[in-house]
Amino acid sequence: MIGLGLTVATDGRAQLPTVPTARKPVTNTYPGQSVVDDYQWLEDAANPDVREWTRQQNARTRGYFDQLAFQDGLAQELAELIGDEPASFGLMDRRGGNIFATRFKPPAQQPVLVRLNSVYQPVLRQVVFDPGVWNTNGTTAMDWSVLSRDGKRVAICLSENGSEVGVLHFFETDTGRALTDTIPNVQFPTGGGSAAWNADGTGVFYTRYPHAGERPEADQHFFMQVWFHKLGTPASADTYEIGRDFPRIAEIGLAASENGQWVLATVANGDGGEIAHYLRNAAGSWRQLTRFEDDVKAIQFGKDAALYLLSKKNAPRGKILRLPLADSDLASATVVVPEGRGVVSEFNSSATGLYVVVMEGGPSRLWFYPQHGARVEVPVLPVSSVGGLHCWQGDQLVFANASYLVPSGWYEWNPGMKQPRATALRMTSAANFDDLEVVREFATSKDGTKVPLNILRKKGIKLDGKNPTLLTGYGGYGVNQTPSFNAARRIWFDAGGVFVVANLRGGGEFGEEWHRAGNLTRKQNVFDDFIACAEHLIQRKYTSSEKLAVMGGSNGGLLMGAFLTQRPELARAVVSRVGIYDMLRVELDPNGAFNVTEFGSVNEPEQFKALQAYSPYHHVKNGAAYPAVLFPCGENDGRVNPAHSRKMTARLQAATGSDRPILLRTTASAGHGMGSSLKVRVAEQADINAFLLQELGVDTSPWIFK
Repeated sequence: MIGLGLTVATDGRAQLPTVPTARKPVTNTYPGQSVVDDYQWLEDAANPDVREWTRQQNARTRGYFDQLAFQDGLAQELAELIGDEPASFGLMDRRGGNIFATRFKPPAQQPVLVRLNSVYQPVLRQVVFDPGVWNTNGTTAMDWSVLSRDGKRVAICLSENGSEVGVLHFFETDTGRALTDTIPNVQFPTGGGSAAWNADGTGVFYTRYPHAGERPEADQHFFMQVWFHKLGTPASADTYEIGRDFPRIAEIGLAASENGQWVLATVANGDGGEIAHYLRNAAGSWRQLTRFEDDVKAIQFGKDAALYLLSKKNAPRGKILRLPLADSDLASATVVVPEGRGVVSEFNSSATGLYVVVMEGGPSRLWFYPQHGARVEVPVLPVSSVGGLHCWQGDQLVFANASYLVPSGWYEWNPGMKQPRATALRMTSAANFDDLEVVREFATSKDGTKVPLNILRKKGIKLDGKNPTLLTGYGGYGVNQTPSFNAARRIWFDAGGVFVVANLRGGGEFGEEWHRAGNLTRKQNVFDDFIACAEHLIQRKYTSSEKLAVMGGSNGGLLMGAFLTQRPELARAVVSRVGIYDMLRVELDPNGAFNVTEFGSVNEPEQFKALQAYSPYHHVKNGAAYPAVLFPCGENDGRVNPAHSRKMTARLQAATGSDRPILLRTTASAGHGMGSSLKVRVAEQADINAFLLQELGVDTSPWIFK
């Protein structure tokens, strides 16, 4: 066992101990060259030496936070901010005259599935399933759930400790009674999982991964298929439906029509890849509706015996097509919403029209397209996001709306109304943001591209270069960074901070062209965009390099790694959650193959060249003055191997020429973030805030107990 040495600085504050990390060079061969990896041994999580090294790193990190006199007060305020929030609701569907939703109210550790009579009487609710009763330690999460057509039964995918390794369970919605049926291997991280009920509620179609002995061990989390389970029978009697000819990295989503007679399978070719669709009729026959090359991204069942398709074919911002259910020829589809300025992000049909959400660089607008007549704009909050469209009767729409300054709420709208009506499912917050404003500015990237910045700041702020500023971004998979409310940001604003969200290339905020400009061999554009955003904030005197921090997670963690290795002098602190850093070995991870469609493969010469050119782990330079870095990750992460965080920590600790801390924070009861308990999330957020305040030199006296 390696011991930790503790020294004392001249100011009396204990310095962080050093965790010695052995170099064990391994040579890996790639197209045209070999690359030496000193820390590849840290990839083996089961190795006792790796476990001990991780324990010591966590002890070192805990020692950092234990020395901060304001840590306890900060954690307490954060817990109170979150604990004082009212219940938040996620609407699922309306079945059998009832509305089903998830309800989350601290101090509960996980959301609860409830049944409501109305969106205006949430107090009159019945609990259908409570993960906190199922497992009192708070580590059981509902990955997803799907209701039978009559609303009498619900199938719920449950997983443990943030693992996203899901088992399907069944419950009666009237009593909450669990049925004896369980189906394993329905979900794994990245590939996900899904289910859809048959018409009479006697069984479900579900996604199934290979069982033991069906595939080699290396393929156990690949080759998804669709199977059918009849309630009351063992899972071993389930029958195959479709999928044997799907790609190894297929990701399948299932949906049933309103009458239950049709089932749609959406098949993605990995993350960020192409999508195909298959349709099953009541007779049990499947037919392929779209192919990968058709560029149809989403399909929904309409209320008029038709399908509505979101197509990006010759329309990178999206157009909506209509195709009768009985017609299998995509060429017969007609355009009902042509491509416009905004990017179509969501849509839903009503009795006499179609509701469409369009995004304009991040914020959303909502439109109603009647079957006859001109479109009508539905008023929403300024600089806000819109989603969760539900049309349960007539043309009535229920939708969610949130902004950076206003908590999320559910609203009702009917054609002819001047303003949407707020339902009772609307959050308030103990954190008041009336003293803040949101402005949108544009940074100029290296190639001249204009990149939007959403800047949350106090009204009347002085642009003197002295404001602690936190910049965040993502830039990948066509994922959109949309406005959202977070009460915990009040801590940052009370410390005089500025919070900034960048809409980088690689996302989908301006359509598929914006996404493709930042994936595969064009990934460097994302990093250039983010660097330009940081420079913009400094040039506009919002902040300075000594007062700037950056934060991102997952693909956004890769962004952080590239940023800190390419421009280490530009920021004082970096928080990089569950990130990817070794781009030459990422596709060897359990879920790595799913990401090849977004990042590329080392087996393709041009893609290897691009990956090697920016791979953060391989661009750490000995003696460079790196900023302070915090690497939070979870041991059960199936989306991004936590080995990336271990290796990057070791490499930076060995290389940095500055005295700023490089910290690894590993949580044993967490994964990528989905399904984490409330206490895990609050503890991590408290540490992140404390790290940022400490490293940016913010006055923390308000949080010190007297």
